[in-house]
Amino acid sequence: MFREEPPQARPHHMPQAQPFPAVPQNPEPMPDASQPAPPPQKKSAGRDLSAAIGVGVGLGVVIVASLFVVKAVFVGVVAVAVVVGLWELTKRLEERKGIRAPLVPLAVGGAAMVVAGYVRGAEGAWVAMALTALAVLVWRMTEPPEDYLRDVTAGVFAAFYVPFLATFVTMMLTADDGAWRVLTFLLLTVVSDTGAYAVGWRFGRTKLAPRISPGKTREGLLGAVSFAMVAGALCMQFLIDDGHWWQGLLLGLAVAASATLGDLGESMIKRDLGIKDMGTLLPGHGGIMDRLDSLLPTAPVVWLLLVLFVGSG
Repeated sequence: MFREEPPQARPHHMPQAQPFPAVPQNPEPMPDASQPAPPPQKKSAGRDLSAAIGVGVGLGVVIVASLFVVKAVFVGVVAVAVVVGLWELTKRLEERKGIRAPLVPLAVGGAAMVVAGYVRGAEGAWVAMALTALAVLVWRMTEPPEDYLRDVTAGVFAAFYVPFLATFVTMMLTADDGAWRVLTFLLLTVVSDTGAYAVGWRFGRTKLAPRISPGKTREGLLGAVSFAMVAGALCMQFLIDDGHWWQGLLLGLAVAASATLGDLGESMIKRDLGIKDMGTLLPGHGGIMDRLDSLLPTAPVVWLLLVLFVGSG
């Protein structure tokens, strides 16, 4: 057997040794297995919660103070909210769809509608609604005829959707216990929304209407119904003259249904417009219309049921 001679080193054929990476001056410490892992992040609610709470409390103070101090001031607050809501809606319609719903006759007629409902009741509200619709048609005639039908249709819809539905709030106020009726309406709507949010956020699994509002769940709807029925029973028993707790159960059920439908309705409008919020006026909430979405369709429901249960007062 031949003895193997060790190969001669050939430096020019040997691969160059890769330099070791430089050691950082302040190396990052290795995780300590003895320390507990940080808790998992909770899913976000999607808005600035602190700002939303602050704005909500501020609005609540203004509304309740005006409601129980001077009723006329509360009517003015409703009128201002209606005008701002109309401004947001018409602005979005023009920005996203090119629809020019006349704001001036809508704002003037909307404020007048709210006052007429308080002063003259349902008759005054209907007359003001008709005059506002007529004013929209005439005002739009001062512009070119292209898209006239589209613009006036949007204007009449806006007049019905915002100020006319809001008029039922001021109509509630005319009863002897009107302030308590309005407070009941506000409390039940807020409690319904809160129940839907809290239960849906914690237990929500099954989508309610994924094509319209993916965040809403059937579990959240059950939460809205449960919370609103309990609150309704308490309000009818302790706040409304001649009210009974069982009437409050029915009232709460109706409020949960109308508030949910109103929320879905505005979600449909916003999806059609391709927007998330109607405005940015209220930090953590969006715009005025984003807060009126469940209140507006609920107002006539509460007004009607209270009239049926305890009379017009």
